[in-house]
Amino acid sequence: MEVVELPLAGLKLIRPRVFKDARGHFLETYSEPRYRAAGIDCTFVQDNFSRSFARTLRGLHYQVRPGQAKLVRVTFGCTFHVAVDLRPNSSTFGRSHGVELDASEANELFVPLGFAHGFCALTSVADVVYKVSALYDPTTERAIRWDDPELAITWPITEPLLSERDRDAESFAAFRARVHIP
Repeated sequence: MEVVELPLAGLKLIRPRVFKDARGHFLETYSEPRYRAAGIDCTFVQDNFSRSFARTLRGLHYQVRPGQAKLVRVTFGCTFHVAVDLRPNSSTFGRSHGVELDASEANELFVPLGFAHGFCALTSVADVVYKVSALYDPTTERAIRWDDPELAITWPITEPLLSERDRDAESFAAFRARVHIP
């Protein structure tokens, strides 16, 4: 596999080897030793599946203590993913990076601890599976507004379908004030 370091420290795009022939294709979607050797040194404890329809936007989600690292891939359709660095001591704090994941390419996105993550469906149906490093805990779940002007994320869709929680998410300024960042 090829691991591409993205502009935010720790954020990685993984391009697995895909073996194709007349029957279809095969790829290894996860191998702990191989991923550790590539600098993805975390233990995944839960797998999640999300099906989204066109214009659905989910995020920007994160969990506090202990947080969640994510290994994300698309198994059907195409999505656009955004990660926002929420690590107060990071040189890229408050910056975001977006990447398109298409099931036909089989790429994965590693989102390390300390990031918010969101995605939108670019096709009529998009299936996303992701591993997380901590069990889901609704008491530590948080969200930042997908359209926060301070973050200035350029999403490839307009007028997204949102959950109530995502519509009511806090601003990045409120997040900064809560974690005491000037």
